[in-house]
Amino acid sequence: MKDIFEKRAFQLSTQFLLIGGLMLLLSPGLLFADCPQNRKTPAAPQEFLKMQNPLPLNDKTLKAGETLFQLQGKPIACKTCHGEKGNGKAESGFESTPPPRNFTCAETMKALPDGQLFWIIRNGSPKTSMFAFPSLTDDQVWQLIHYIRQFSKQ
Repeated sequence: MKDIFEKRAFQLSTQFLLIGGLMLLLSPGLLFADCPQNRKTPAAPQEFLKMQNPLPLNDKTLKAGETLFQLQGKPIACKTCHGEKGNGKAESGFESTPPPRNFTCAETMKALPDGQLFWIIRNGSPKTSMFAFPSLTDDQVWQLIHYIRQFSKQ
């Protein structure tokens, strides 16, 4: 009887560890890209670092940001590199070293001021595949920033 009890306890503890490990892997930001990501992106100029998103965080702003991210960003939609879910898992065939930023990682996103994100979207990021998007209006950049921040809040 004692052997049966010990065997069942071992089975349950093994199942618990497997389920816990699976939950950890499926947590946003951990399945596809490192969280936090190790980056040495140069800081934006001081006047940009002080900037805060002037647009209201509402459904209209988020929808506009989603459209830019998923469909209309020019020259390419953001999802091409950052993945449809913002997890840094690019579309098939896209490769980058370092990998694209993982927007699902709350720790990474908390460390990035709005002005830094604005600067990167507008000017690109040296030594990465992130190129500049100078044709976007200021409002479009701010819409994108609101939208990409939502990935780390899921």
